[in-house]
Amino acid sequence: MSFISSASLLPTKYKGTLFISTWNRRRYGSPYIRHKKKVRALYTQSNSSCVDYSLYLVAGAVDTRMIEAALRGGVTLLQYRDKQNTTRDMIRIGTELFKIARRFQIPFLLNDRVDVALAVDADGVHIGQDDMPLGIARKLLGKDKIIGVSVGNEEEARLAEQQGASYIGVGPIFATSSKPDAGNPIGLEALKSIASAVSTIPIVAIGGINEHNASQCIANGANGVAVISAILSSNDPEKAARNIRQRIPFL
Repeated sequence: MSFISSASLLPTKYKGTLFISTWNRRRYGSPYIRHKKKVRALYTQSNSSCVDYSLYLVAGAVDTRMIEAALRGGVTLLQYRDKQNTTRDMIRIGTELFKIARRFQIPFLLNDRVDVALAVDADGVHIGQDDMPLGIARKLLGKDKIIGVSVGNEEEARLAEQQGASYIGVGPIFATSSKPDAGNPIGLEALKSIASAVSTIPIVAIGGINEHNASQCIANGANGVAVISAILSSNDPEKAARNIRQRIPFL
């Protein structure tokens, strides 16, 4: 069963306001937040849900204790990205990560692999421009799953929105060594332009993001930041995650 909570007829005009997901109500104590504690928990077009994209962790087959520590620090969404392991191993690791995500009451996504997402009943997938087309992924996963799409320009962003993406991942914003295939950084101005090109879905900035520049991404239109090495390469993933959350406005 998907861990996506329903929001009855929540209009898209509430993008970026005070609504938060069911799995974050325990953290904040109410489905609404005082005006000084706004949360970037956003209505997603495809599944009528509120999902908190503010601190999005992308993790490979690393020590699960590191991931658990990061989640304790305030990660709001977990993605499993693995380009090396076999499908069988990915299902095994994905199942373990799925259980951890459930324990912390946050969504769990697979990178690229729709088949593995189906096998572990993940909350959705994140796909790139060269992966399975969004329309086919939606047919396989169903209307209630989260499907994110990587984009690098306004045209790709508009197309993803038109085709029903739940959110878009924009980047790389800054130079990064975590993804050798990420390409050249597009910068904050491009992020701002892409954010202006879409109106109904959340935007997650990715690429070289850390506690020192995360707030710049939010200031230029992102609704959340995706992080890899700034958390998982840290000696203290819990503290690293907490430091990033503290530097993102509206949390």
